[in-house]
Amino acid sequence: MAFLVRKLRRSFTHIIPRLFIGIVFIYVYCEYLIYYVTQIQCGWIMLSKEPNDAVEPVYAMVIADTHLLGSRNGHWFDKWRREWQMHRAFQTAMTLHKPNVVFVLGDLFDEGKWCPEKEFNDYVDRFYTLFKVPDGTAMYAVVGNHDIGFHYRITPHLAKRFENKLKSPPVQLVSIRGNHFVLINSMAMEGDGCNLCARTVAEIANISNILKCSSGSSLCKGKKRLERYSRPIIMQHYPLYRESDSVCTEPDAAPLPERNGLFEERWDCLSKESTEYLVESLHPRAAFGAHTHHSCVVRHSFVPTPDHKIEFIEYTVPSFSWRNRLDPKYYLLTISPEEVKVSKCGMPREWTLQITAILMTLALIVYLRYYISMDTLSYNYKQLSGKKV
Repeated sequence: MAFLVRKLRRSFTHIIPRLFIGIVFIYVYCEYLIYYVTQIQCGWIMLSKEPNDAVEPVYAMVIADTHLLGSRNGHWFDKWRREWQMHRAFQTAMTLHKPNVVFVLGDLFDEGKWCPEKEFNDYVDRFYTLFKVPDGTAMYAVVGNHDIGFHYRITPHLAKRFENKLKSPPVQLVSIRGNHFVLINSMAMEGDGCNLCARTVAEIANISNILKCSSGSSLCKGKKRLERYSRPIIMQHYPLYRESDSVCTEPDAAPLPERNGLFEERWDCLSKESTEYLVESLHPRAAFGAHTHHSCVVRHSFVPTPDHKIEFIEYTVPSFSWRNRLDPKYYLLTISPEEVKVSKCGMPREWTLQITAILMTLALIVYLRYYISMDTLSYNYKQLSGKKV
């Protein structure tokens, strides 16, 4: 009996600490370290040529469709889990990449379009807690349809509270080191002359004139100019007009047959008229949208006049949330006035997290069984060696 008690005490003393340390390591790896292991594989793409004035490039991170859950949709555990994953991935990106600026392309909230004031304030606080940026990093958010509703569901109150709380007017011109970003409320591009639409169109016309004057165009009608001109980059929630995602060939594009489904203008993408208006007004060199939750790269070529062609690439950014994708992504942009280089960064897949946890648990069990057997043999040998023959 005494032998058995000593053996149990010895097992408890040696095995339990190892079991505890193993479980803690599995948790830390699967909930913290795996994000670093995955995201460190992605980085900034170098520019192909040095900027003309040797100014440092702008390093921008772009995320979209975080869809923070509210009080209506989803289970509390799903809400907690997805927010934790996005928080860890975002903070890991901040640590590894240290971007100068972060752009969030709409649908920050899943239920912003119908939640009451108190819940919306909680939404905003949670967003800034989960996606906290370090000092020296700016963040700009554009509005999405889940934040305030589709066009005909938007009320002045919904539009105003998002604008005030997130500091996100319908149109905003952001200039960083000679690079210019035009942030646009996609739902305000309906073209029906509503107050929100009229305000948006007027501001786009104003920015268009600033760009023309800055470029030295003969069409300039004012005196306001940018310190340095470069073609702007559009940031908005909706993609520009396209018939469907059938043109998208990326591995993380919409799956078939969804990819071939026709888009509905003003619902799945901007209208053709609004797209042409934006392109002809702003002459963008790149455009970034979201909304579909899938990736897409489209090369646009507009010919507004026979002697003038506007060419640029549009990127549709996949969702940042595991609730919308099994393989969420974010983009890293290296930007100079002459170039835009884009790197698409993956995050741990859901099944990778699960399989890793299972394999590490099995490895821990095998190790403990091996340790117990070896420890038992050693203990028995010592007991036998200590006996008189």
